[in-house]
Amino acid sequence: MRITRLAAVVAAATALLAASAGSAAALPVIYNFPTAVAASVLNPNGAPAGANDNSCRPSAAHPRPVVLVNGTFANQIDSWNAISPLLKNNGYCVYTFEYGGTGFVEATGSIAASAGQLKTEVDRVLAQTGAAKVDIVGWSQGGMMPRYYLKNLGGASKVNALVGLAPSNHGTTLDGLATLAGYFPGALDLVGAACQACQDQVRGSAFITALNAGGDTVPGVRYTVIQSRYDEVVTPYTSAFLSGSNVTNITLQDQCILDLGDHLSMTSDHIAARDVLNALDPAHAQGTICTPIVAAVGG
Repeated sequence: MRITRLAAVVAAATALLAASAGSAAALPVIYNFPTAVAASVLNPNGAPAGANDNSCRPSAAHPRPVVLVNGTFANQIDSWNAISPLLKNNGYCVYTFEYGGTGFVEATGSIAASAGQLKTEVDRVLAQTGAAKVDIVGWSQGGMMPRYYLKNLGGASKVNALVGLAPSNHGTTLDGLATLAGYFPGALDLVGAACQACQDQVRGSAFITALNAGGDTVPGVRYTVIQSRYDEVVTPYTSAFLSGSNVTNITLQDQCILDLGDHLSMTSDHIAARDVLNALDPAHAQGTICTPIVAAVGG
């Protein structure tokens, strides 16, 4: 009897130590946009926690690496300070990259040219990981720009799913882009002639018109759009949504009426983050938890 009890104690202690070790290994997930901006100021050319691990190989549970695409004026860290470690903690291989900018103020160049940089990044990730396809998660311009890659640069054969957080799919206004720029040091000076991506994203621009001609989607790709009613940049907020087959459009407040998240907080919103996880792995989707979360570890 004593031996049996001792064995049970040892087994319980071993399990507790294993759980503690797993918890200690998890990366912190901080759902707070100002914290993300502060982190990016300290390391403007860096990558967020959990991203760009060259030793990562996709698992049977998550066979596709995830490429994260930041938005206009934003960099890798202030865009993905929460979602990158969240995805890593949940077993994904995660990748971020710089495009169309200066290394601090990013994603201001021609969107067509930026889509070419995305193509290069996807090809690199596929070659490195041996995966057949990637999933893409993008914020703002980063949720819209990949559609050019899918439609015009052969991306449809290499992408399983595109998840857009407040994407500028049908354009926005210069006022909205100026509002966005005001949150990123040095970005406001670029609005206008110095920001080709801004001109490309204006509602009714030649770029937006051509992108949406013939339909919003291409066959073979799953699309998810996650948007807030309080988006102050992409307006009206419904202009983010897509039409077509294989599309899921989500409004945060339809899930949690008290969610006051806006465009800037979208990548730090724990409800949106759960939607991202569900979109990447719909077979194991979980319900959203509407209680406020300031910081958390894991999924």
